[in-house]
Amino acid sequence: MQCPVCHTEVGSQTTFCHQCGAPLSAAAGAVPGESVPEGAGVPPPAYAPPPAYAPPPAYAGQPVAANTGLSENAAAAIAYLTIIPAIIFLVIEPYNRIPLVKFHSWQSIALGVVAFLLQVIISICQIALHFIPGIFILFGLVHLVVAVGLFLLWLYVILKASKGEWFKLPIIGDFAEKQARS
Repeated sequence: MQCPVCHTEVGSQTTFCHQCGAPLSAAAGAVPGESVPEGAGVPPPAYAPPPAYAPPPAYAGQPVAANTGLSENAAAAIAYLTIIPAIIFLVIEPYNRIPLVKFHSWQSIALGVVAFLLQVIISICQIALHFIPGIFILFGLVHLVVAVGLFLLWLYVILKASKGEWFKLPIIGDFAEKQARS
C-alpha cells in the first residue's frame, strides 16, 4: 500500500505514514487518482519536540550551570534547624550573598545563643535556691514553659522563613538585620 500524500510504501496495517505522518485510514476511502491537499489531516510527526521545548544545557553542548540546589526560602528555613546549617550558610558561597538567608542564619544563631543563656540562667537560679523546699517543682515548670515557648517561637520563625518573610524577633532581629546587610 502507498501513502496517498507522499507515495511512500507503507504496510497494510499502518494507520499513519512513516514518512509524512498522513493518516492512511482517511486516505483509504479516497478515490484513486484524486490528490489529497497537502497538510490536510496530517498530524505533526511524533518525534517533533513541543513548541516551547528547550533542550537542557547538557544536551545543547553547553556546560551545566552551577545549581545552588535550594531556593532562598528553603535555605532560610533550614538555617533554623540547628546552629550548624546557619553557620554553613554563612560560609558557603552561593548562600552567603543572599540577604534573606544571611538574615535568618544570623537570627538563628542569635536565637540559639539566647535560648541557651536563658536555660543556663534558670538552672543557676534553681541551684542557688535549692535549699527552699519544693522549689524544684517551680523551676521544673519554669523550664517547661520556657522550653515550650522557645519551641513554638522556633516553629513560627521557620514558617516565616519558608515563606520568604523578614520576620524580626525583638532585639535579636535588629542584630541579625545589621549583620545581613553588611
